[in-house]
Order: sequence, then structure tokens, then C-alpha cells
Amino acid sequence: MAEDAPNQAAAANEDIKAMTFEQALEALERIVDDLERGDVPLDQSIRIYERGEALKAHCDKLLKSAEDKVEKIRLSRDGKPAGTEPLDGDQ
Repeated sequence: MAEDAPNQAAAANEDIKAMTFEQALEALERIVDDLERGDVPLDQSIRIYERGEALKAHCDKLLKSAEDKVEKIRLSRDGKPAGTEPLDGDQ
């Protein structure tokens, strides 16, 4: 039975892939609130913590994807927009 635990956790988190960033962030905030209250049984705390990790990873992935799509506007010598180019990743 213990071998089924990872499979069950993966199945329980399958819905995360379909979440928008906002939905995943809201779910993560609810988990943080539940854990901070401290009134959740240990087994459930572990399960929701693991779900929180999956939600955080999903949010990170969506943010990275959005970051990759951000472009900066390139201006010509006379200051008019002349297209776009990738935003530098270096900060």
C-alpha cells in the first residue's frame, strides 16, 4: 500500500496542470493559511504541504513562461517604435 502513496499524490495534483496562475496562487494561499492556523491534523498537513509544493512549482513554471514572452520595444533613432526584441534576462 505504501507504494501507492506517490501515485495517489500525483493523481490528486493532476488538476494543478489545468490551473491558471491566479487559481494556483489562490489555492496555495489557502494552504498556507490552513498550515499557519495549526489546527490541521499531521497527516493532512503533510498532504496539503506536498500539494502546496506542486502549486508553487506550477506557479514558477507559469511565471517563467510569461517572462520568456515579455519583449521590450525597440526605438529608432528618432524615438519612434521600430519593433520588439527579447527582454534581457540579466538584471
